[in-house]
Amino acid sequence: MRRRHFLVGVGAAMLLPQSALAQASPVDELIRAATHGAPARKARVKLDLPVLADNGNSVVMKVRVESPMSAADHVRSIRLLSERNPVQEMVTFHLGPRAGRAEIASRVRLAGSQNVVAVAEMSDGTFWFDVANVIVTLSACIDES
Repeated sequence: MRRRHFLVGVGAAMLLPQSALAQASPVDELIRAATHGAPARKARVKLDLPVLADNGNSVVMKVRVESPMSAADHVRSIRLLSERNPVQEMVTFHLGPRAGRAEIASRVRLAGSQNVVAVAEMSDGTFWFDVANVIVTLSACIDES
């Protein structure tokens, strides 16, 4: 009986560090909020941002989602989320099967160096995402309150 208690104690001790590391990162929290708690997988979405942006007032970005864009399988929406902007959900693009391609190019404002997340919701209810880190030398969106 002592051996069994010892093994249970060792097993529990091995799990403690993993549970301590399982705390959600700010990016995980952004994704969880965008998907309303539904699981999201890191694939199918490609977020292109420059690694270094001289000015946070206008940062070029491009999002592509692998999808046939048919009536049965298409992208419903793409959300761009900011880790440090005053408003974390920067924009939501709504798409449908008639869009042809799930590809968006635009410019965004960023309040400093941060992670930017693109979350795509598919017609079957699944969520996919990608994360890009941007170093901004001159910040925008500064909230001076």
